[in-house]
Amino acid sequence: MRLTRWMRPTLSGHDWLNTQDGFSRLMDELISPSPITRSESDSLFAPPADIHETAEAFVVRMDLPGVAPADVKVSMTGDVLVVRGSRKEEKSENGNTRHRIERVHGSFERLFQLGAPVATDKIQAKVRDGVLEITVPKAESAKVREIEVQAS
Repeated sequence: MRLTRWMRPTLSGHDWLNTQDGFSRLMDELISPSPITRSESDSLFAPPADIHETAEAFVVRMDLPGVAPADVKVSMTGDVLVVRGSRKEEKSENGNTRHRIERVHGSFERLFQLGAPVATDKIQAKVRDGVLEITVPKAESAKVREIEVQAS
């Protein structure tokens, strides 16, 4: 299974020349047309996720502080796990002036290709302390099976 960390596209990154990957990303940004303008990309909400694999299942943990469980949808198509949701913008009350807005809001969609057959009827998703944990059990055909070697 190949995982790649999602990086927000930016031209103002201070570290872009330090790595080959960063330089390649910068060049891609400059020469390829993007359907997302700079002002739109600043408001993209893509919660970070960790994925680990055990012999029995894949476990995905995603930080979703401020997102209600009712605003999150989890689905599975083949070996691709899809997590969609949205974090609503908090409205200022009583005409209060907002001096700084750094927390990102809006809709998000994350797709994770797990690379193995899974038991879709046994997937569980729960939220605790702002962390979504999705347990995706492997199908019997994907589990490691010990085969006894016999002498002939």
